[in-house]
Amino acid sequence: MSSKIYRLIVDAQGAGLRIDQYVASQTSDLSRGVVRKVIDLGGVHVAGRRIGRCSQTVQTGQSVEVYLDGRSLDIFSLSVEDILFQDAYLLVLDKSAGVDFQPTHARFKGTLYDAVRRHIESATVRKKNISLGMVQRLDRDTSGVTVFSIHQRAHKAMTRIFADRRVDKRYRTLVAGRPLDKEGEFRSLLARQHRTNLMKSVEKGGKEAITRYRVVEEFSDCTLVEVELVTGRSHQIRAHFSEAGHPLLGDIRYGGPSLVSGCEINRSMLHAFRLSFEHPVSREALVFEAPLPEDMAGLLAHLST
Repeated sequence: MSSKIYRLIVDAQGAGLRIDQYVASQTSDLSRGVVRKVIDLGGVHVAGRRIGRCSQTVQTGQSVEVYLDGRSLDIFSLSVEDILFQDAYLLVLDKSAGVDFQPTHARFKGTLYDAVRRHIESATVRKKNISLGMVQRLDRDTSGVTVFSIHQRAHKAMTRIFADRRVDKRYRTLVAGRPLDKEGEFRSLLARQHRTNLMKSVEKGGKEAITRYRVVEEFSDCTLVEVELVTGRSHQIRAHFSEAGHPLLGDIRYGGPSLVSGCEINRSMLHAFRLSFEHPVSREALVFEAPLPEDMAGLLAHLST
């Protein structure tokens, strides 16, 4: 199923129908069963509001939007292997590539945030103490270590820890070509470009972005790089390496190649492999690492032969 948006206006003939009946009747390529799955994911909006019940009826003049993101309609859930650490305050995960971090137009269920919410609520008896917070965000294609706060006290403290840059964030990425310097730093002001929705370095009006790197291993037409993310701007690593002439492998939006050494690459080769910070309550020094996912490890093995 491809990515697509349906925009409908309910007429007199459709008024009073259940939303799943109405959408199926107006879209020849969507069965009622598929529509129900999309509704369950949160991809159907009526009058600008996301709906969660197939039984809801529509009325004349209402707008209906159906968002499909071209990916599986199955709902993502956490597994035991995804959890690196959990206590009463924090949940640290090894995020899989291809999972949306937070709700989108196309889905609420199936995002990492929703999976964490369901996991916490099922595992916690005193639900009144739950206060789920996103301390950081990883792009859909980015895999690796990430942390959620699950207590209000922890969320305030973790927000301050990240804002004060008292956290060490390390990534591994494969970039096109060979950087001239074996280690270096990118420092610029990054701003989102309204026309392309991409992040770009600007002379003024952007937010400070600092990216440090060192070369780990060089191959014939790409390089494995370790990155220290000093600041945490949206698309920061992707934008900085693209502007330096070394876009991430698989990062089509920022000019990265999708084919290297005969291997097809289906996502940005970016992995958050280490995250370290002080526990917001106990003050214990915490260090978490996530091994390279299969696709990235397999590509490295192929490049090394």
